[in-house]
Amino acid sequence: MTTATYNCTDPLQRAEGLAHAQRAIAQKQCVVIPTDTVYGIAADAFSAQAVATLLAAKGRGRSMPPPVLIPRLQTMDGLATEVPAGGRALAEKFWPGPLTLILHAQPSLTWDLGETKGTVALRIPDDELAQALLTITGPLAVSSANRTGQAAAQTASEAREQLAESVEVYLEEGFRPVEGTAESGGLPSTIVDCTGERLRVVRQGALSLDAIREIVPDVLGLGEEPETLTEPEAAQDPLTLAKPEEQSEPEVPARVEPAQAEAEAAQDEPAQDEPAPSDPVVPAEPVVPTEPENVKGQPRD
Repeated sequence: MTTATYNCTDPLQRAEGLAHAQRAIAQKQCVVIPTDTVYGIAADAFSAQAVATLLAAKGRGRSMPPPVLIPRLQTMDGLATEVPAGGRALAEKFWPGPLTLILHAQPSLTWDLGETKGTVALRIPDDELAQALLTITGPLAVSSANRTGQAAAQTASEAREQLAESVEVYLEEGFRPVEGTAESGGLPSTIVDCTGERLRVVRQGALSLDAIREIVPDVLGLGEEPETLTEPEAAQDPLTLAKPEEQSEPEVPARVEPAQAEAEAAQDEPAQDEPAPSDPVVPAEPVVPTEPENVKGQPRD
């Protein structure tokens, strides 16, 4: 494998670089591409060998599967299932853009991104060069172009310093994000988990929580837990009221035949009058439970 870098600000090198990147992807090799956040290392999402090469290049294991970049919104329904209304609304509002959504993966897909637990993280990058490559290759497994634990690369040359010969093609198109500066540093995408009862931010990145809550107001921020009912609130909720124990029916004595009664009376002491039945027990006030809701808490890059 021969590693090559293309200056994609030049139209001729851009065309050559895209063609070489397409061939490399088809041959299960890795390429480095710009995105709207930072540079990413990309591989064929449907090739277990290519994904393993990507993970090895970064120095990470299968426990941290890479997200998948897609070329268009319609691709989401081909790769994910049970997309919640809130997740779809976020995709329609912020794609293409710095938002990654964790969704339930289509069970029929034959791919191996790592230990995903049946989920897939999807994003459409707001970058013309990245979208041009995705259009000719299809979905790509993409992670930030850096060794795990190191700073994310904001140019292809920075990525090559870390990844070297593990990548076949480097597509250079200048600093990312385009409007950023070297001092500000590049922020990765914000990741929202859409697989639980409520949407939850699991990584805060370039898209702010306030912007997300304008579309889905009840999304949980990073580290936030759902609120539980207080006792006064629970007492007003008929669904939380404990049902008092029903008073048991009084026992009805079995009927005794006269002959049997005379025989028993002869053997026993004279019967005493039975005490009057006591008043029925009034059940105590019900205790209102205030159990917290169950919450659940994926990829880093």
